Order: sequence, then structure tokens, then C-alpha cells
Amino acid sequence: MTCRGRPKSPRRVKCNPEGFYFKPRGVALSELEVVSVAVEELEALRLVDYEGLQQQEAATQMGISRRAFWEDLKSARKKIAFALTTGKAIEIKGGNYVSITDQNEEN
Repeated sequence: MTCRGRPKSPRRVKCNPEGFYFKPRGVALSELEVVSVAVEELEALRLVDYEGLQQQEAATQMGISRRAFWEDLKSARKKIAFALTTGKAIEIKGGNYVSITDQNEEN
């Protein structure tokens, strides 16, 4: 089977939590369904909803188009809202990204 369209370009990410879980209190993780959020989706959420950046500025910071950024942001919001409203665990891991630091960004 052949992939259609352009390959997904790696996102530049400052916030890099490796393998974090958030879950409802009092329930063992092994008893919960898990919703996976990619690291780049979390970064999109952080930039807009926590840092307060406009989507164009955030997309530029991540090195992607505004449309690609919107898709990542929309996906993150949907997954997290689903997990919170249905009592699922949230796992943050994986994705297609490159970790950056403030020093890398300046060069």
C-alpha cells in the first residue's frame, strides 16, 4: 500500500516529556484505557493554550505550516477532552518531532 500526499515533516519541539501519564486518581493504570497524545500535539497545545501564541506564530516556531499546526492542535484538544470526560488515562509519547533548545533556535 502506498502513502498518499507529502510525508509529515518533523515538528520542532521545546517541551519534551518522555512517556508521561496522567490518570484519574484512585484507579490503577492497568485498569484504564489509554489515550495517546503525540509530543508534537502537546507542544501545539502548550504554545497556543499555555503560552498564548497566535497559531501562525506557533506554527513558525514549530517549523510547519499553519494548516499542519491546526491539525496537531485540533487532534490534541480532541484527545485530551475525550480522555478527561470519559475517565481515560492520557499517555504522552512518540510522534514525529525534533527536540530543540533556545540555543539551537538562535543558530
